[in-house]
Amino acid sequence: MVKAIVQHEHGGPDTMKWEDVTLGKPGPGQARVRHTAVGLNYIDVYFRTGLYPSPLPLTTGMEAAGVIEELGEGVTSFKVGDRVAYAGRPVGAYSEARIMPVDNLIVLPDSIDDTTAAAMMLQGMTTEYLLQRTFHVKQGDTILFHAAAGGVGLFACQWAKHIGATVIGTVGSEEKAELAKAHGCTHTILYREEDFHKKVMEITDGKGVPVVYDSIGKDTFEKSLDCLRPRGLMVSFGNSSGPVTGVDLGILGAKGALYVTRPSLMVYNATRPDLEKSAADLMKLVASGAIKVTINQTYPLSEARKAHEDLEARKTTGSTVFTV
Repeated sequence: MVKAIVQHEHGGPDTMKWEDVTLGKPGPGQARVRHTAVGLNYIDVYFRTGLYPSPLPLTTGMEAAGVIEELGEGVTSFKVGDRVAYAGRPVGAYSEARIMPVDNLIVLPDSIDDTTAAAMMLQGMTTEYLLQRTFHVKQGDTILFHAAAGGVGLFACQWAKHIGATVIGTVGSEEKAELAKAHGCTHTILYREEDFHKKVMEITDGKGVPVVYDSIGKDTFEKSLDCLRPRGLMVSFGNSSGPVTGVDLGILGAKGALYVTRPSLMVYNATRPDLEKSAADLMKLVASGAIKVTINQTYPLSEARKAHEDLEARKTTGSTVFTV
């Protein structure tokens, strides 16, 4: 038996219970991984609430680091004792140990400790595909990134600075503005006090930006479109304020023949080669110091309820890690 956070119904943080669960043996192509650290991400809230449907009982969580304890039949690419990390489906990371498909695992180099790995895989590889594949950010580009002091936001500010791009970031407080600036954000906009569309147009001399990265959703969607230059790309990769629904596609033409995409890490890293390259690109920048992983909150895994409450109340910045 191992302990895990289990939900028997979708809903608020109070639906998450710390319970004993039975863990079987790994089958062909699988490994039993004992977790040493687990990452918290906003997508965990979507699974918890049922916005992203998942069968019950549910153990959520999509990111962790740990050690391989046992391998299933036919696995030759890993060995017992390997330090590994992962990010993505299947959900179930909020547990002391679990069975995982080995195709989802990445062996960790000695230069990256388990806590850092648990804080960087999902947010870091999300940043990789957003900036390198969804829209190829180049030196000299100016981009708008919402929630710049959040987990993905701090990775994106650093990665974009490394590329040589200028980041305009929206934040919720002066404290978060300073944090974003310390991680490479050039211009910060306090969205509660300022009209971010007006500020973006001022910063860009009325031209707008070629791409907007938005994990907020319905509260920022339409005004974000107004920040784009003609034929610009709106990248809607989250919905912390609620999902974007009922969009009239005609507004894309009226606002400048715009593009909109709703990408996901699971699709971009669906193949083993894509996953390995994404992880390698991330680890290279972390190992070089170009990206520093900022862990600003830690909680025991048994206190996942409190962590979710703080996350939804926008009390967290950077990355959050559960200790196991």
